Amino acid sequence: MDSLEKTMNSSEQKSSRKFLKSLLQKQPQELLLVMGTGVSAAVAPGIPALCSWRSCLEAVIEAAEQLDVLHPGDVAHFRRQVVKGRDLLVVAHDLIRKMSPRTGDSRPSFFQDCLMEIFDDLEQHLQNPQVLQSILGLMDRGTMVLTTNYDNLLEIFGQQQGKPMESLDLKDKTKVLQWARGHIRYGVLHIHGLYTDPCGMVLDPSGYKDVTQDPEVMEVLQSLYRTKSFLFVGCGETLRDQIFQALFLYAVPDKGDLEHYMVVLKDSEDHFFKHQADMLLHGVKVLSYGARFEHFPGYVQDLAAQICRRRSPDADLVDSTTLGNTCQGCAKRKLEENGVDVSKQLRPADDAGAS
Repeated sequence: MDSLEKTMNSSEQKSSRKFLKSLLQKQPQELLLVMGTGVSAAVAPGIPALCSWRSCLEAVIEAAEQLDVLHPGDVAHFRRQVVKGRDLLVVAHDLIRKMSPRTGDSRPSFFQDCLMEIFDDLEQHLQNPQVLQSILGLMDRGTMVLTTNYDNLLEIFGQQQGKPMESLDLKDKTKVLQWARGHIRYGVLHIHGLYTDPCGMVLDPSGYKDVTQDPEVMEVLQSLYRTKSFLFVGCGETLRDQIFQALFLYAVPDKGDLEHYMVVLKDSEDHFFKHQADMLLHGVKVLSYGARFEHFPGYVQDLAAQICRRRSPDADLVDSTTLGNTCQGCAKRKLEENGVDVSKQLRPADDAGAS
């Protein structure tokens, strides 16, 4: 029995875990999954910088102090800003500007060196890849993925599973258009850039003027928000992110008519239900994965497994070679439904590769 099947059986036993029918009825190819820091925190808990925006900024400031690329007075100033609980996106913008040329250009920047310092040897810190495995299973079935994260943990894990993963950023118009049109199945769009590519990393929308002022790119990207159901996983303030807003929100009218989903921690009932009501105005249904972060990985696994078992229009053509290891449970069921001998269709070597 492969890992996805075990997840499915486990989810069937957890009758207390409920999912919205409107979400479960979505085909994987109808979804665009947005990964936030929560995914990285669950996968690599040994790297504090991946746990949250706050942790990332604290780690960047620490690295800047150690690398001697930020004046001691500025180090103290930014630490106070983080502790005070100011808008962390604003703090991040200010921090990037402080470590960038005075001309306002986003490169070269010491901020990128600090990120490379704190994200060194990521592949050595993959401790709990189950969430990534579930996301890969959805990608196998056509779910698109974008992220606000600087790390490439999903790509690293996917490559280890033999997937042709590709990291994309908004600087490459051709690639962005190909991805948005569904031509790069295993592409992950990093809207803030990727730490391994200093030239593509920005937090300020002004760094993407070539993109936001390109009618062809903007129309293709914004059509995704109109036609796909975005599934925010491990995200907190993504809808307040300036780049996300510039790419998907500003020019999309009638947001209340949309149907997107956001999975969040319910640590406070009052805050959760207020957030739920506020987001509904933007066409986003806020769901709780539980009252503790430890519930997050299991929730994502169960949700992905249930969506993955949805019968798509071309289900009869599905086999293990198109779904990959992470979705073989779906492939087996679909083949069995059609009277096909599974043992002849699924190679032992493929099963052995599932982690």
